Amino acid sequence: DLSAQEAAELDRMAPAQRVLRGELVFSQSQPSSSLFILKSGRIRVFRVTEDGKAMTMGILEPGAVFGEMVLVGQRMHDNYAEAIEDSQICRLEVRDVERFLLSDPRIAVRIARLLGEQVARLEERLTDLAHRPLPARIARTIATLADGASARSFPGHRGIRITHEQLAGLVGATRESTSKVMAELAAQRIIRQARGRVLVVDHDALAALSRRIG
Repeated sequence: DLSAQEAAELDRMAPAQRVLRGELVFSQSQPSSSLFILKSGRIRVFRVTEDGKAMTMGILEPGAVFGEMVLVGQRMHDNYAEAIEDSQICRLEVRDVERFLLSDPRIAVRIARLLGEQVARLEERLTDLAHRPLPARIARTIATLADGASARSFPGHRGIRITHEQLAGLVGATRESTSKVMAELAAQRIIRQARGRVLVVDHDALAALSRRIG
């Protein structure tokens, strides 16, 4: 929603920083009070449960807004953010957000909408965990990620870059059970798998599976 002039001003105020794959953007031990805008690459936001397991809250694509932003009601102190591929992010401090983003009603509404969509997706995931079997949760997650992925990444196909371990974290399952379901979906020609990539082959079958309950 930024004009060319606004985007240039944002670049001057918060030049993109490179984050290498595997690097933490923030963590419980190193919390941040900043707001981040993901320009390129992908970021995984996760929490660590009491038994030491990592639960993935989301995998963010370019354009995502994330981070500790008390002014708009988002808190991230319990979360970790990790680059799952080399990424570029803009980091805005609270004073910059107040001056540049929230002072413009158009941009403030857009940020509120983005954060509202994040809450809605989290509520859907909690419902899925409670009521949907694992194949349906996996199908729904793949479909949602594929809808949000850049079309440039997989010309002519709907696809995502994700490992079985990352997918397992998103659906609340073990990697082994997730791999088993993925193999079944591939055998049914609903998806096609490559190393770290998933292509959607049968959109209708994937959508039908994602709606199953119980």
